[in-house]
Amino acid sequence: MSDYGHDLLFGTFLTPTNQVPHRAVQLAQLAEQAGLDLATFQDHPYQASFLDTWTLLSYVAAQTERIHVSGNVINLPLRGPAVLARAAASLDLLSGGRVELGLGAGGFWDPIVAMGGERLTPGESVTALEEGIDIIRGVWDATNPNRLVVEGNHHRVVGAKRGPAPAHNIGIWIGALKPRMLRLVGRKADGWLPSLGYMRSLDELTDSNAVIDEAAVKAGRHPNDIRRLININGQFADQGSGKLLVGPPSQWAEQLAAMALQYGMSGFILAGDDPRAIAQFGQEVAPMTRDLVAAERSSSNTCGL
Repeated sequence: MSDYGHDLLFGTFLTPTNQVPHRAVQLAQLAEQAGLDLATFQDHPYQASFLDTWTLLSYVAAQTERIHVSGNVINLPLRGPAVLARAAASLDLLSGGRVELGLGAGGFWDPIVAMGGERLTPGESVTALEEGIDIIRGVWDATNPNRLVVEGNHHRVVGAKRGPAPAHNIGIWIGALKPRMLRLVGRKADGWLPSLGYMRSLDELTDSNAVIDEAAVKAGRHPNDIRRLININGQFADQGSGKLLVGPPSQWAEQLAAMALQYGMSGFILAGDDPRAIAQFGQEVAPMTRDLVAAERSSSNTCGL
């Protein structure tokens, strides 16, 4: 168990439904008004009932002032990494440094193939994602005078021009659960972004962090270089309960603080489209959690003197 010491981030994970096109935009604006740091959206380009996520991110960035936006996570098999890199950097420049880049290796291969993507095995998808990250970082390295060359098995650029550089260091956050992907997080990513709903218990966070940390050290990195974020689900209620994230905001804050201090998580992204829950999460849970974590870190630092 470990606290990696990152500042805390709070966000929301919104459904990009196209039935009421501006609904997702309005919820992102509400998230900003509630004080949240992130508005994120799933990316399933083959889903006909969804808005295109990159178009939505651009529109949301234009309709907000402070909140950061990200795919959660961007479907790399259907979005070429060189063009994606330029799109992300361009939106970051236009929004004043408010773009992050959640990336995924893909998983729903039948609809991906139906949209023109390449069917990959699990191992191949990890390789393809690593190649994509190399290309994205290479495009962003605008001061490098050499043309970009990445000759991968699935993604390749041969002599591409670099740039533009983004306005800030865009975080590349990988959605991952299995060991090969976790090791890629340790080698190449700025953050790990799993979903709590896919985990049997919080102990999986400890085990996964250990895999990431080992891979980071082998790659010459420090484990603290990698932010740990998590998509969460829950229910607000007047009375407390023994269940995780089912109860009043004070219970949520205590449990999220424990996840930060004991399990190393520093980004909490609430999945759901309920305006009341989004407001409570931003206005009540986030500040209480920050206060609890700050107090414990201050106490630990004082004791260590």
